[in-house]
Amino acid sequence: MLQQILQEIPPVDAGKSRQAQEAWNNIAKPLHSLGKLEDLVCQMAGIYRTLDFSIDKKGLLIFCADNGVVEEGVSQTGQEVTGVVAENFLDEQSCAAIMCKRAGVTIRPIDIGMIKDTPRVEKRKVCYGTRNMTKEPAMTREEAIRGIETGITLVQEMKERGYRILAIGEMGIGNTTTSSAMTSIFLNLPVEEVTGRGAGLSDEGLSRKKEAIRKAIALHHPNAADPVDVLAKVGGLDIAGMAGVCIGGSYYGIPVVLDGFIAKIAALTAVRCNPLIAGYLLASHRSAEGADALLTKALALDPILDGRMCLGEGSGAVALFPLLDMAVSVFQEMGTFGQHHIRPYVSYEKAPDQKG
Repeated sequence: MLQQILQEIPPVDAGKSRQAQEAWNNIAKPLHSLGKLEDLVCQMAGIYRTLDFSIDKKGLLIFCADNGVVEEGVSQTGQEVTGVVAENFLDEQSCAAIMCKRAGVTIRPIDIGMIKDTPRVEKRKVCYGTRNMTKEPAMTREEAIRGIETGITLVQEMKERGYRILAIGEMGIGNTTTSSAMTSIFLNLPVEEVTGRGAGLSDEGLSRKKEAIRKAIALHHPNAADPVDVLAKVGGLDIAGMAGVCIGGSYYGIPVVLDGFIAKIAALTAVRCNPLIAGYLLASHRSAEGADALLTKALALDPILDGRMCLGEGSGAVALFPLLDMAVSVFQEMGTFGQHHIRPYVSYEKAPDQKG
C-alpha cells in the first residue's frame, strides 16, 4: 500500500492558491494585512483545489507509543507514564485535551505501540513498544511500514467521517531521543547539535541520552537516503504514525497541521519519501526544543506561533486552529472593495507593510 500511495500523491493546485491570493487582494482591507494567515488560507485553497472550503470539522490524532531506549536512562520518567497520559486524553485531563475542548477539536488518541494495554485507548498496536536501539534495531522494516500505513488508514477514516483538517501529536516517553537520532542522520549533523534535554533531563541524563544516540547510530548505520530504514533502526512508532498522517493527508487532500520537534521529524520522514507532501503541511509553532529550528528550516516552514512551547501532544497545532478559523471566516465572509464602493489598494512593494 505505502509505495503505491507515495507514487500517486498529486501536487497541490498552485493555480487555486494564486486565485486565493487574488481574492485576498480584493477584500476590503489593507493588502496582505493578515500576513501569514493569508498565506495559510491560500495554501489550503491549493490543497482543497477550491476557494470555497470549510475547516469546521477538525481532528487531532495523538499517537501513543513506548520506546525501548528508555532502558538507557534517557528520560526522567518510566514507560508507565505513557499509558496514564493516554487515558487522560479521554478524560480531558491533559493539556491537549483541554485545549481541544476549547477549540472545538475532536481528540483521538491511538495506541500504536504502548508497552501495556489500557482500558479505553483505541488500539492500532503494531507491537508492544520498540526495542532498545542501542542493542538492536528499534523495529523491523515491516513494523515501521505498518506504523506508517496505520497513519494513512486513520486519515482515510477521518475523511470518511467528514473531517476537513487534521493535526498530529504524540505521547511516548523517550521520543525526543529517537527524534534527535533521526534528525542527526537526516541532516547529517553531530548528535550534540540536535539533542536537548527533552522533558527536563539533568546534565547526567543528557549525557546518557547523547551517548545512547551515538551508540545506536554507530551500531546500525542507518541509510539517510532511505527514510524507512532510518525510522526502523532508530525511530519510534509514534513517529511512524505521524509520518503516515502526513502521507495520508497529501493522498486524501487533507491539510495536516504540525506540532513541534517530534511532529516535524515525522513530517521530514514523509517529505523524504515524496517531496510533494510538503505542500500539504501547515506549520503551527516554533518549539523551544533546540533542534526544532533545524527541522523547521529543513522543511522550509514558517510557523506563526512562537511561544517557547515544548509540550508535545499536538498542543501547538491545536493552538493554531482558532487563528485558522478566524482567517477562513474573514476570507469567506468579508466584502470586497467593489461591494463597498471603495477604491482598491495598490501594491507598491512586496513586503506586507501597509498601515492605511
